[in-house]
Amino acid sequence: MADGWAHPAVVTVRDGTVFDITSRAAPTSRDVCEQADPASYVAGAPGKPIGTLADIAANSNVAVRDPKRPHLLSPVDLQAVKAAGVTFVVSLLERVIEEQARGSAEKADAIRADIASLIGHDLSKLKPGSDEAAAVKAKLIARGVWSQYLEVGIGPDAEVFTKCQPMASVGFGADVGLHPVSTWNNPEPEVVVVASSAGRIVGATLGNDVNLRDVEGRSALLLGKAKDNNASASLGPFIRLFDTGFSLDDVKTAVVGLRVEGTDGFVLDGESSMAEISRSPEELVAAAIGRHHQYPDGFVLYLGTMFAPVKDRGEAGKGFTHAVGDVVTISTGKLGALVNRVGLSPDCPPWTYGASHLMRDLAKAGLI
Repeated sequence: MADGWAHPAVVTVRDGTVFDITSRAAPTSRDVCEQADPASYVAGAPGKPIGTLADIAANSNVAVRDPKRPHLLSPVDLQAVKAAGVTFVVSLLERVIEEQARGSAEKADAIRADIASLIGHDLSKLKPGSDEAAAVKAKLIARGVWSQYLEVGIGPDAEVFTKCQPMASVGFGADVGLHPVSTWNNPEPEVVVVASSAGRIVGATLGNDVNLRDVEGRSALLLGKAKDNNASASLGPFIRLFDTGFSLDDVKTAVVGLRVEGTDGFVLDGESSMAEISRSPEELVAAAIGRHHQYPDGFVLYLGTMFAPVKDRGEAGKGFTHAVGDVVTISTGKLGALVNRVGLSPDCPPWTYGASHLMRDLAKAGLI
């Protein structure tokens, strides 16, 4: 999208060129995902070339963007944006630590060591809801380490929450926002599955489920304040639809890389293996949609992360937290790289273009 365009465009990439394939048959990303075979629809859709991927990706960097030229947006529009939490045991332990530390990064290391001495480090094979999971939960409760996170991490029911409203996510090259009250926060690199209104998983993309560890650590009831702020949900760079070359099996075996580069010279690298997820993507999608809950425009679902950065940034024992200006790169071999710069939510461009604006603009263009 660029200044002067009548509406956001649905695009695809062919041999390094970006094509606008917006049409009456599928004027939105949501409509593409509702097709009987979304990948085949996109492959056969007529389109108009609007520039090279290299040029458009470069212009998507908000620091150097020319608003008159095309740039990438979030690859979803009308879909609900949901997220699953505590889907990796490592993430579970870090959430328990956050809560026990009451938002204090200084106390986290001691609590982490105490919990590890009690139940060990390798819990990757623990199946939520199993007898073994119940035994681990009982040990932690007996030690006085009961937590809401234990229930959703190893109990029978998954945590699924709303990350942001439809049209509120940001895309490749945009700034991602931190609420200014937070002093302990981190990126959450995740694979995000895309589901139709029938609950069928049709593709995947990458996401940054920006998290305020101190806010959520003070109370699980502050989840909305910790998770849903201006520009706090990024997705992209594109949705890769399932076809003969990419399937849900690729999602399940993906290794998600994370790199944080600060203007202060700080560099953090890590990775998260989807093979270690404790609930499958199908299980998480089934927890979100069914007879108990419908999504007529479909939804995307962040699948969670096992990566909780603990590397000290600056003073020993203070752990990791973001600094304004950090560049976060989340990547996998088959989904590309999602790159965003970190800012404060009040300083990021305000969210002003919603579903009503999109519908009016598509109607003016004769597309609906």
